[in-house]
Amino acid sequence: MDNSTVSAREVPAGEGDDRRSRPRVGHIQFLNCLPLYWGLARTGTLLDLELSKDTPERLSEQLIRGDLDIGPVTLVEYLRNADDLVAFPDIAVGCDGPVMSCVIVSQLPLEQLDRARVALGSTSRTSVRLAQLLLAERYGVRPDYYTCPPDLGLMMQEADAAVLIGDAALRANLHDAPRLGLQVHDLGAMWKEWTGLPFVFAVWAARKDFLAAHPETAAKVHEAFLASRDLSLEEVAKVAEQAARWEAFDAGVLERYFTTLDFRFGPDQLAGVREFARRTGADTGYPADVQVELLGG
Repeated sequence: MDNSTVSAREVPAGEGDDRRSRPRVGHIQFLNCLPLYWGLARTGTLLDLELSKDTPERLSEQLIRGDLDIGPVTLVEYLRNADDLVAFPDIAVGCDGPVMSCVIVSQLPLEQLDRARVALGSTSRTSVRLAQLLLAERYGVRPDYYTCPPDLGLMMQEADAAVLIGDAALRANLHDAPRLGLQVHDLGAMWKEWTGLPFVFAVWAARKDFLAAHPETAAKVHEAFLASRDLSLEEVAKVAEQAARWEAFDAGVLERYFTTLDFRFGPDQLAGVREFARRTGADTGYPADVQVELLGG
């Protein structure tokens, strides 16, 4: 299956209107979102969605542009576009401590990275902004950042440290960094130690124009994702076992990963979002006291 739009069923000629009536929903292609989607087929709701699979930053752009109706949006892009989006409560991708798949891999202690070269292996603005915030305010360093493909071996030929997210970060954390003798610093754990709060990397949101036109559909999509998430976590060993057939991680590692992630978006997670906005809003493109509007709120 490629990374293009995934239609849940073939639409016979003359039924184009039916297809367009299905909500266009984003699907992050990283392993961290598998538990949010695995249950959709089991609950029978997959047929009601037109899914598009892509990277977090591309899905964020599609939602903001109006090419998607509902989908995951990275936290920074949500905060920048909060006036046009309504977030779904009780569903997100985050952590309450270690996250395993958002890391700084370094050849040096972090406090020695001032003016050092740090490679950014992703354009994910949320993880990058979190890494920059932690290095600047917690460690007092301002490295020379540059963007490059997420290949740890190549990154370490040019840089003193690298910021990685998603599956590439998971591989670096569990396989490559230990083999290369590099230090791994988990961004979720660093944030938790610093603030005492969970961190949210992405929220699920609906465009306000879609919500105004189709409030019942938006509510049903929200319910479908909550049901899928809950079923996946109830059967997490089975999810991990099936995913391990195709991934470079065994089932035990994947089960630990899926249960380390925090898929909730409640009062504690909202407090983490507000703290991140307070610390970064002035120079990242949103008010420090940006308002988070929740579906049904």
